[in-house]
Amino acid sequence: MRQFDYVRATSPNEAAHVAAEASTKFIAGGTNLLDLMKLQVEVPTKLVDISRLALKTIEEVDGGLRIGALVSNSDLAAHERVRRDYAVLSRALLAGASGQLRNKATTGGNLLQRTRCGYFYETTSRCNKREPGSGCDGREGFNRILAVLGTSEACIATHPSDMAVAMRALDAVVETVKADGSAREIPIAELHRLPGGTPQIETSLEPGELITAVRLPKPIEGTHLYRKVRDRASYAFALVSVAAVVRVEGGKIADARLAFGGLGTVPWRDAAVEDALKGQAPSDTLFAKAADILLREAKGFGDNDFKLELTRRTLPAVLHEATRDQS
Repeated sequence: MRQFDYVRATSPNEAAHVAAEASTKFIAGGTNLLDLMKLQVEVPTKLVDISRLALKTIEEVDGGLRIGALVSNSDLAAHERVRRDYAVLSRALLAGASGQLRNKATTGGNLLQRTRCGYFYETTSRCNKREPGSGCDGREGFNRILAVLGTSEACIATHPSDMAVAMRALDAVVETVKADGSAREIPIAELHRLPGGTPQIETSLEPGELITAVRLPKPIEGTHLYRKVRDRASYAFALVSVAAVVRVEGGKIADARLAFGGLGTVPWRDAAVEDALKGQAPSDTLFAKAADILLREAKGFGDNDFKLELTRRTLPAVLHEATRDQS
């Protein structure tokens, strides 16, 4: 472990100001950062502890919810209103990690967790996320869990969060405070960045910018589902996951909000898939078409080719379940 300085922040503004310094990281639950520091993938010279800030409440705001950035994944999943009105989020959280990790992991940290690509963690491998310009061993290496959507020549690492996938389907808004003390709101669709030629820049956050809360809109009517296909029943990342909120009226799909994990370099949502479903009667043909639209630009890299067929099975199964519950 390398030496680093430690600062305990007393306010969000102070935390953001201090964290704007080079090689400085926030620490809250630490479920991802501490592992990366032990492996020397992350080597900050200063840690800003935000774990004692007053960011642990869940409040009703404008008919929706405002979730403090330090609310634990366990508390968020168990919250009465989340379970009742945002069931897709509760289910996604419970599908993530283990109970012990959910007790420590925070809402803000979950959104910002880094990929579990083995080449990112292995410091002797080439990884453009870890060492820009070094190359990507994942493209021609063992890439079974890696992405098939949103990839680039520089990176095919998958975004690991289950919670972020559900938040994407719910059109969450991320609230932040910047290093200069100003606040801003970021639609979750704009938070995570595609890798392009700079995969080391993973979000649209500025240096020092601190997530203070996540805001959910008014509850979305319909059936809420989260289906996660993985190698084992717990403590495993998604091979394919689907967050779905689907409403059927008069025998036709009136609204469909779908987001995907395990497939993309960011939490994935495709408006063309949703548009193809709206106004249509549920059917095998329609659901197969939706999967084809989703995968129209997908690319496998060998070991992860199976994800294409797995998605063609998983998405229709989720849509069948969602629409059957309302028939």
